[in-house]
Amino acid sequence: MKDFFKIQFLWIMLLSVFMVSCNRTDDEVPDFPEGTTEYTNRWIQDSMRRYYYWADQMPAKPDYHLPTKDFFKSLLSSQDRFSFIVNTTDPNTYPKSVRNLFGFDYAILQLSGGEVVTVVKLVLKNSPASNSGLERGMVIKKINGQTITASNAQQLAESISTKTVIDLTVGNWQNGAVINEKNVTVYYGYSLEQPLLSKIFEQNGKKTGYLYMYDFPDGITSALSQKFSEFKSAGIQELILDLRYNYGGSVSSAAALCAMIPSGISANSRFIVYKGNKNGGELSRTFSRQIAYDPGALSFDALHAHSLGLNRVYVLTSGSTASAAEIVINNLKPYMDVIQVGDTTLGKDMAGFIIEDKRKPKKITWQIHPVIYKVFNASGEGGYINGINPQFSVNEFNNLPLMPLGDPSEALLSSALNKIYSKQGNTNADGNEIKVLFQSDSPAAGFSGFNFK
Repeated sequence: MKDFFKIQFLWIMLLSVFMVSCNRTDDEVPDFPEGTTEYTNRWIQDSMRRYYYWADQMPAKPDYHLPTKDFFKSLLSSQDRFSFIVNTTDPNTYPKSVRNLFGFDYAILQLSGGEVVTVVKLVLKNSPASNSGLERGMVIKKINGQTITASNAQQLAESISTKTVIDLTVGNWQNGAVINEKNVTVYYGYSLEQPLLSKIFEQNGKKTGYLYMYDFPDGITSALSQKFSEFKSAGIQELILDLRYNYGGSVSSAAALCAMIPSGISANSRFIVYKGNKNGGELSRTFSRQIAYDPGALSFDALHAHSLGLNRVYVLTSGSTASAAEIVINNLKPYMDVIQVGDTTLGKDMAGFIIEDKRKPKKITWQIHPVIYKVFNASGEGGYINGINPQFSVNEFNNLPLMPLGDPSEALLSSALNKIYSKQGNTNADGNEIKVLFQSDSPAAGFSGFNFK
């Protein structure tokens, strides 16, 4: 009898194990101890399953033992070019580029005769680069003693991201040659917030406003309002937005800019539609509501008081025009003609917000920057993953030396002004066919994208 009960007990135990095994789903994973890599990776997986646009493509059984960055990459869709993750306690995990390390960008060009020339195309105000005397239009002959060629361009760009100081040999371009060569040392450092640049051009009584925007940070609405107040007081009839180096930022700031340009919009006009995964669903936001997501922003009515009421706008673009800057282009189209001059934009037709551990004290220091939504305009148009193509394709490097931004003879601005004032554009001052071999702000360089709010 004792053996019978023993056998019966074993059968019950086996049956229980079988039932538990049958009821276990692929989603179940063991609980990992706090502080372990596996615990962090499980948190990342749970967060991504809830928010990630391509959550349904994530692997069912990832390897929780991978290093955190590798684990995160293993979750990403092959369609995803933009999601990234950083450890807030480790600066080495943040995206690095020449621009965010030193405050400048350059392009390597090949002239018609085969000569390779490296030009400085952007220098941020109050940056390490500007403090060292670097200026847009300068030519870089050497980086850390190495002459730049088409074959070593990528390697040199990657090596810069590991440095805290770089030595450059630079000069000025004149009549097809480099003059006034000198050595410049640029130290790693912080670049201060970039100011707006505006100008007003007039010809035959017709006034054109020009506005250069480097990015779309929260809190910019007061500065934007002031610029548009000046434009409106001057009575401008045309507007040129220079977004060629604008990586994006806050969608709310982009909405604020758009609120001051076209005629026929109100606070309740639809500005943007977000489409997410099965959890996120679809969200629609008016101009007023989107602007209000920036807690420091002026209201729609305060901004719209300075509206120019235009029927068309010219936008200068490049392959560095991304995210919120692309939203400006796409989301103005339902309300006015958008005439794009320059190059095809980057193609970030998506939005996201930062996901981090909100517990106090914080148990996980990693911060996720995932793609969460695809974005569309009031007419339901979006899907520009390959970029937004310009109506007028213009290579800003066709005129060397590069002129300062806002100079009416600068290639992209000159082209837009010529179209406004119906003049024949000057396409190539040197008569060369310029080929772009490499740019330091290519997508591989990394950038922070833009905020959902």
